[in-house]
Amino acid sequence: MDFRLTDDQRALRQGIRELLEGRFGREALRAAVDRGDGKGGGVLDRELWRELGAAGFFALCLPEADGGVGQGLPEAVLAFEEAGRVLLPGPLIATHLAAGAVAGAATGEVVVTAVDGGLVEWLDEADVVRGDTTGAEPLASVDPLTPLHRLPASPTARSEGDALRAARTADALLTSLLTAAEQLGSASRTCETAVQHARTREQFGQPIGAFQAVQHLCAGLLVRVEVARAAVYAASVTADPVDIAAARLLADEAAVRGARDCLQVHGGMGFTWESDVHLHLKRAWLRTHRAGGITQGEERLAEDLSAGTA
Repeated sequence: MDFRLTDDQRALRQGIRELLEGRFGREALRAAVDRGDGKGGGVLDRELWRELGAAGFFALCLPEADGGVGQGLPEAVLAFEEAGRVLLPGPLIATHLAAGAVAGAATGEVVVTAVDGGLVEWLDEADVVRGDTTGAEPLASVDPLTPLHRLPASPTARSEGDALRAARTADALLTSLLTAAEQLGSASRTCETAVQHARTREQFGQPIGAFQAVQHLCAGLLVRVEVARAAVYAASVTADPVDIAAARLLADEAAVRGARDCLQVHGGMGFTWESDVHLHLKRAWLRTHRAGGITQGEERLAEDLSAGTA
C-alpha cells in the first residue's frame, strides 16, 4: 500500500503553507504576542479568520453538496499541521468541526469555540459556544496567544464513566487527531529551528552542530517528529480510536520534548522573550490538556491491549 502524499495533497499543503506564511509569518506572530497582555489575553484577527474561511480551511471536510471542499481527514490533518507550524491562534478545531452545524462557521464569518474538559479556549472572542459554560472563570494561560476559561468542577465532570464516554464521541476523537496534527507541525518547526541554529551558531571557532551532544539532540528531535508523522498520517487514514490515541501520545511527546530540546540547542538565547522557541513550548503544553491527552490515550491503549490478551 502506498502511503505517500498524492499530488493534490502536496499542492494543498503547499497552498496552505504559503497562505499562512504570507499572512501569519514571524512578524505577525510577534505582533499578536505584543497585542496580548502576556497572560493569554490574546486578540483574534477577524480578517485573517475570514481569509481562512474563504480559502476553505474550515470547510475542508464539509461535503461539496453542503458548500464545502469535500476532502477527508488526511487533508484536514495536513492543514492543521501547517497551522501548528506557525502557531496560528484561535479556536481552529472547534470552528472546523462546527462547519456543518453552525451557520457562518465554514466561511469564517463566525468564530466557534467548545467546552473541552474543564477548559474553554477563546471564550470571550467566540460568537458561538458549544457546551455549557455556566460559571466559567478566566484562567491565566501559559500561552500568551490562547486565552482560557476554567469551568467549575461538577459531579458529572468528575465521573470517570462519563469522561470515558465523552472521549469516545466523534468530535472528541477528531479534536484529538487534529490536536495531534498541530503538535506535529509545531514539533517539525522546532526541529528545523534547532538544526538551523546548530548550523549557524559558532563556539570555539566552529558551528555548535559539530559537537556530539548537540548532534544527539537534533537527531532525537528528527526521530520523534518522523515517528509522530507516520502515526498521525496513519490515524487520519484509518480514523481508528486506538490509532488516534497512539498518534496523539507520540505527537504530544514530539512537540513538548522537541521544544525543550530546541531550547537546549539555543542555550540561554532560547529562554529569552525575543525567541520563538518558548512560544512553541507553551502552546505544546497547553494542547496536552485538551481531550484525548496523555491519561485518556494511555487508558485507551491499555484497554485495547487488555482486550487483545483476554
